[in-house]
Amino acid sequence: MSAEMDIPSVNFTDLALGAPLLRALADVGYETPSPIQAATIPPLLAGRDVIGQAQTGTGKTAAFALPILAQIDPAKAAPQALVLCPTRELAIQVAEAFQKYAHYLPNFQVLPIYGGQGYAPQLTALKRGVHVVVGTPGRVIDHLKRGTLNLSALRCIVLDEADEMLRMGFIDDVQAVLDATPPTRQVALFSATMPPPIRRIAQTYLKEPVEVAIKSTTTTAANIRQRFCSVSGHHKLDAITRVLEAEAFDAMIVFARTKIATEELAQKLAAREIGRA
Repeated sequence: MSAEMDIPSVNFTDLALGAPLLRALADVGYETPSPIQAATIPPLLAGRDVIGQAQTGTGKTAAFALPILAQIDPAKAAPQALVLCPTRELAIQVAEAFQKYAHYLPNFQVLPIYGGQGYAPQLTALKRGVHVVVGTPGRVIDHLKRGTLNLSALRCIVLDEADEMLRMGFIDDVQAVLDATPPTRQVALFSATMPPPIRRIAQTYLKEPVEVAIKSTTTTAANIRQRFCSVSGHHKLDAITRVLEAEAFDAMIVFARTKIATEELAQKLAAREIGRA
């Protein structure tokens, strides 16, 4: 299956997700799956390995979260699914999405684990029992080495934003985690791009995967002028200050990579009396 194929128009009610998930989706106003969801949910429900190539913001989280939740055994309080994410912000966001979709699944537990947070709360939750773990590769490996994360009951592992994990230098950790999972587990790999190292991981760890590639429909308006500046990290604040001082504007949106970086940048720009986020 590829981007060139016509993806059939379906509703969530056509996807055999079960009444609790459909009720949760109705609560948040979801009726029609996005292309990546319509193309990947059926093979994931069928137990197939999947490669999903789509840009951020296309609904990838629901594409893997919904089939995972549809097959969770609530009576088994052991990690049945593991989602690897490149950043703690994304791990938290994905865990919150699981919680939202599982609103009507009794006793469902999801746990985000990531660096920068103490081990004690994570250990307590793992001992109590969780169904889904969402974590960054480094912290997941830490728990595996400590023996505090047992993956023997794992049924599915998801690599979310795999190309970002490669870019951030986590690829060896990702492979180490994959090697620690049962050979019978299902693998879903989602990535905006497919550089050679990610393709090699897919060839090594995925079994006859269904491949789905969704082309981006985003285009740039003709009246938008685009410029690119290559600046080292410690010069970024001065560079953006010069740009903002040189350009006449009534309002501006500045994007940062993480929530913390966004807050820090807003504070620094406000201190220079340039603007507030």
